[in-house]
Amino acid sequence: MNRSITHLFVLFTVLFAVLVGFTSRWTVFEAESLENQTANRRGILEEARIPRGTIFAADGTRLTRNIPRGSGKTRTYKRSYPTGNLFSHPVGYSFIDAGRAGIEKFRNRALVGKESEFGSVFQDLGVSDREGKDVRTTLDPAAQRTAVEALGGQPGSIVAMEPSTGRVRVMVSIPDFNPNEIPQRKNQLNSLEGSPLLNRATQGQSPPGSTFKVVTAAAALDSGKFTPDSVLDGASPRDVGGAPLSNAGGQSFGPITLTQALTNSVNTVWAQVGEQIGPATLLKYMQRFGFNADVPLDYPKDEIVPSGIYGEGGLVKADSGFDVGRVAIGQGGAEGQILVSSLQMAMVASAVGNGGVLMEPRLTDSIVSKDGRKEEIKPTRQSRVMSEETAGQLGEMMSQVVREGSGTAGALAGISVAGKTGTAQVDNNAANQAWFIAFAPAEDPKMAVAVTVERTQGTGGEVAGPLAKQVLQQLLGDQAGG
Repeated sequence: MNRSITHLFVLFTVLFAVLVGFTSRWTVFEAESLENQTANRRGILEEARIPRGTIFAADGTRLTRNIPRGSGKTRTYKRSYPTGNLFSHPVGYSFIDAGRAGIEKFRNRALVGKESEFGSVFQDLGVSDREGKDVRTTLDPAAQRTAVEALGGQPGSIVAMEPSTGRVRVMVSIPDFNPNEIPQRKNQLNSLEGSPLLNRATQGQSPPGSTFKVVTAAAALDSGKFTPDSVLDGASPRDVGGAPLSNAGGQSFGPITLTQALTNSVNTVWAQVGEQIGPATLLKYMQRFGFNADVPLDYPKDEIVPSGIYGEGGLVKADSGFDVGRVAIGQGGAEGQILVSSLQMAMVASAVGNGGVLMEPRLTDSIVSKDGRKEEIKPTRQSRVMSEETAGQLGEMMSQVVREGSGTAGALAGISVAGKTGTAQVDNNAANQAWFIAFAPAEDPKMAVAVTVERTQGTGGEVAGPLAKQVLQQLLGDQAGG
């Protein structure tokens, strides 16, 4: 008799363990993917009965609201976005019939009170009620608005971040959308020319042009193979990878230092640098900057596209099989084209400005429970890209670009700016992808920015430089003068 009871006890224990294991798989390990599937009606309807936590800007501006519908046990909540289009891409949206995107998706578990993973097993069994937590972002409303107005409807994107912390202060992508209209217009927006639902700041894939010379310069200086005063021949055209390469406007330079070559954005010099350091060294420093890998941003991974060298089979990670001379100047050849997002190029500027240390970018400042408990998201170091000495040398070279080179339109009154322009030809050379990356103050960087404008007729210095200036001026305030 006792043996039978023991066998039954063991059987029920095993069955209970299997049940808990099965439940845990879906409520813990597969919970996030399951919750974010619009086909999961039960989970979505359940969450509609929970008042989601509020998403705030860095200054406390409310970026989301809940609109109650019904009463008692049948009460549900619909999300509303009081700032309309302004934060559409970073904040995203959350609706029963349209799913989630942006911070709303990445921080969903906190926003609906499911931050305790194993606790959610018992919450789903009805043991406790959930209450959404608030999320305070790093985003600056005034600077965000300045960036939107600066682009003025031109397709492109702007990202600004703090080099020392990784806090993303501005994330703008144009065309944008009104998240309040997503339930009615999502399918239409998906089919519109210009792809307004695409976050160009994180998913954009554009040639960086000469802004990539900053990456090449970091590799050249930090590897010890070159100094800022190294002299090369700036003649144009020059054979690179078996084909002639010219400088902008066909201008030919004689012997020229690396500093002067960056100031004047001399293609033939930087292509030589790329060929001399070689593909293995260039790839090593690209990876330190974050290329060829997912960006560790607190944002949905399916809304981030890695920057890097793209060939027919996707990302090229081997140290052979691409035209290193042309990649070194932000272009590429038949074997592979360098394609980047503005977030990645803001990270490049940040790493130089932060003494060679790249911090992980982040959109979340803190998560706050209704009882006031706060979880602060601490700054996290991503990598040591280059030595502090190299970063100082490169920063001075970039400062000269803004003082007397192609980046003068990005200069600020009363404060030094270090930057680099880029102009990549697109649409079979019919238009330009205009770029400007920078950090300021150059001697004590507080902010880094990357601006890109699509399919323009102007250069990076002419088109993107003034936009970066406006954003930096807003973020740096009185330091930037009038």
